[in-house]
Amino acid sequence: MKKYKYRILITGVAGFIGCHLAKKLISEENIVVGLDNINDYYSVSLKKDRLKFIEVEKKKSETFRFYKVSLEDNETLRKIFNNYNFDIVINLAAQAGVRYSLQNPSSYIKSNIVGFFNILECCKEFNVKHLIYASSSSVYGLNSTLPFNEDQNVSHPASLYAATKTSNELMAHSYSHLYNLPCTGLRFFTVYGPWGRPDMAPMIFAKAILDKKPINVFNYGEMSRDFTFIDDVIEAISRCCQKIPTRDEQINGSQISSSAPYRIFNIGNNKPISLNYFIELLEKNLQKKAIKNLMSSQPGDLNSTYAEIDTLSKWIKYYPKTKIEQGIKRFTDWYIQYYSESL
Repeated sequence: MKKYKYRILITGVAGFIGCHLAKKLISEENIVVGLDNINDYYSVSLKKDRLKFIEVEKKKSETFRFYKVSLEDNETLRKIFNNYNFDIVINLAAQAGVRYSLQNPSSYIKSNIVGFFNILECCKEFNVKHLIYASSSSVYGLNSTLPFNEDQNVSHPASLYAATKTSNELMAHSYSHLYNLPCTGLRFFTVYGPWGRPDMAPMIFAKAILDKKPINVFNYGEMSRDFTFIDDVIEAISRCCQKIPTRDEQINGSQISSSAPYRIFNIGNNKPISLNYFIELLEKNLQKKAIKNLMSSQPGDLNSTYAEIDTLSKWIKYYPKTKIEQGIKRFTDWYIQYYSESL
């Protein structure tokens, strides 16, 4: 009987990062169990197609299992943990979106706070060896000092979404300290690429440009983002699976707590790109000009994001390889192929 490296749970497996990560970890000979509630925050058909994308690479049925379940369903969650005895849990499930948190705040509390609490409880009860969870660059909130680094104060979020992610970091630290649960939090910086979320700029802009419809360009395009290609993010998470934080190992940064096996890292590209240049690249690769509707900033938006990644680089030798020009081409090639019937 074949021996696999780790038994890994990925929550939010039908999401953008989740589907790529599942495919990667299956290819590395791990047993992967995926959870997702397949909600209708955006296209359900896209989420189902992502699950098919995972299974294309599946060599044997025993390497991947999928369960449709919400993290708020604690009873079902505990049964799954009990059945599989996971080595690693990677929590990507969350109600996403800064702007949507202005419209439907209760969904963020249920998924991002209650759901994450249930994950922590299960990790504690079933002796999980390492919890890796998604945080966000949005936790830096009203910080104006760039680049953002993990030592900066994150107690002034600019949106409820950011507040829930900061809460996750605090909750994880308390469980790490109290129950010796190794935890690694990952602050993602504007991840983009094939199979991306339709509510994020790359997909919104690509659709509008091809449909010859206006795109809303906030802050008149005078903002920048640390766009991070999906392959670089997945490689970083995969490497984090190979290391387990300990109480006594110290790396640079006062945010590292010696009282807990706990880490927080930025995952970014370390090269902010202006929104205007980003749109130019989309125009070039889609071979159509954008119709721009220039607007002022929206509540909760940050003018710039810029990740300092020295701490993560020292921890796992993380060095993003994908230039924005390469990443946008790969994204638009996928977009045109996937949505070819509607173009």
